[in-house]
Amino acid sequence: MIIQKAKISEIGDIMLMYKSCIEGMLANNIDQWDESYPNKDIIMQDLIAQTYFIVIEHNIIIAGINIDQNQDKTYLPLKWKDKKNQFLVVHRLAVKEVFWGKGIGKSLMIFTEKLAIKKGLNSIRLDTYSGNPKAMNFYKRIGYNEVGTINLKPNKNKYHCFEKIIK
Repeated sequence: MIIQKAKISEIGDIMLMYKSCIEGMLANNIDQWDESYPNKDIIMQDLIAQTYFIVIEHNIIIAGINIDQNQDKTYLPLKWKDKKNQFLVVHRLAVKEVFWGKGIGKSLMIFTEKLAIKKGLNSIRLDTYSGNPKAMNFYKRIGYNEVGTINLKPNKNKYHCFEKIIK
């Protein structure tokens, strides 16, 4: 398994990975994502910004994640523990459905934590959909603490924000 920065030329394979993940989510009654999000335009912006990373196994993209310092404005009123605001934000972590439960997501989060340390940052922030109990339990299990809830998207339930202090 290799984690590396994605290239623009890999957009097609990245979108196939998301399609698999979304199909798996919908089959598990998780309506967090659909054909409108995450979409090709959003992922292309991540690729152009060079903040999107992929997991490759046997020359196939099996997972992806965007890691940057851009938090949604709805994060601002929350009581984050990192008062210096030196953080990375995780967006759009996805794993191809056939690879669920194999530690790929955990590997991406460990990669993110190492990236935060390398950049001299203090914490990692993220949000996850209240209708996705698997993701909520996953982040708690790997040491993330819930900070509060936000209304991120119209016609969706609340999103829970999580933080992990790295140093």
